[in-house]
Amino acid sequence: MGSPRAATVIAMTAAAGLLLAGCSSGDGTSLSWPSASGTASGPAGSAAPSSSATAKESPAPAKGTATVSGTVATGLDTPWGVGLLPGGDLLVASRDSGRITRVAAGTGKKTVLGAVPGVSSGGEGGLLGLALSPELATDHLVYAYFTTESDNRIVRMLYDPAKPAGEQLGAPDTILRGIPHGSIHNGGRIAFGPDGMLYAGTGESGERGLAQDTRSLGGKILRMTPDGEPAQGNPFPGSLVYSYGHRNVQGLAWDAQGRLWAAEFGQDTWDELNLVQPGKNYGWPVVEGMGHRSGYVDPVAQWHTDDASPSGIAYAAGSIWMASLKGARLWRIPLDGTKAAAAPQPFLTSAYGRLRTVVTDEDGTLLLTTSNTDGRGKPRKGDDRILRLKVS
Repeated sequence: MGSPRAATVIAMTAAAGLLLAGCSSGDGTSLSWPSASGTASGPAGSAAPSSSATAKESPAPAKGTATVSGTVATGLDTPWGVGLLPGGDLLVASRDSGRITRVAAGTGKKTVLGAVPGVSSGGEGGLLGLALSPELATDHLVYAYFTTESDNRIVRMLYDPAKPAGEQLGAPDTILRGIPHGSIHNGGRIAFGPDGMLYAGTGESGERGLAQDTRSLGGKILRMTPDGEPAQGNPFPGSLVYSYGHRNVQGLAWDAQGRLWAAEFGQDTWDELNLVQPGKNYGWPVVEGMGHRSGYVDPVAQWHTDDASPSGIAYAAGSIWMASLKGARLWRIPLDGTKAAAAPQPFLTSAYGRLRTVVTDEDGTLLLTTSNTDGRGKPRKGDDRILRLKVS
């Protein structure tokens, strides 16, 4: 499952490093590659994933606040994955077109980097998750999860902003292929964890039994090296599988203690927020929501599917923040260690329509994308957009 073109990527990276020195971004500002201080979903570093706190934690307040402070960009086409560049600009994946666009944080100016070849859109498939390498300053690699005619896969590409718009992405280097695909339940969220490993949330592609089959990559959370190999310490030797029994995972985030949280679509009854532990079984299709059954992990919080249908999540201000599609609202789940400190709190209900992705910016504010051009929403003037929120 590794990269057959790793040597080529290394050589290209060295060349790109020379090209990038002293270049400018698409809106005329100076562009540099400082060391990446984190990912869109959680902190970066070398610590291993943890399921227990290492220091005394204070629970988040039962009630918090979330206020829209501005609009970062409008006129986006089916935005899905979002990556946060050093300095605040964003890379945004378009599910249907397969394009990746740079959005200037200050002006909202959009510059198309290029299109990922081989993307097959339709149903819930297309160009989905994005992740920036923790070593972006030196390797200049952007990772993408997308649907092809035959599977879902993860690739990495060199990003060279010195090249003309539309030509800034290098040829994709496939690090993982063979994730089951279908018209539904393709998962798609990818993120680098605080241990430097790449995590991917996958769906069972409508074939329920795959979620319980640890030999399948469907209905799982996967953990891999940046080259796509099984990460050291994974619970099943030689396997990418980190946890299983998932229906459709589209949200991944780490809290301040390095614990992994995941949002998951239910079928007709319960959507879930799960605290993810290696090797554990999260129940689907045997259990949906809190089943209180031996051998299966119950979610930390659950919602009726009309109120949520969760996609992206992020951690900020002691809480998990969850973007909801059908529920058309942003949920705040205050944490008390490994538990919810209080009942989930909704914000922005129906104010902006369907909500897809939420990430934490470097200053602690949230960036939230709408998802009204995805074929299931009702586009409004300016959709789709990225909003900035101040939260507490």
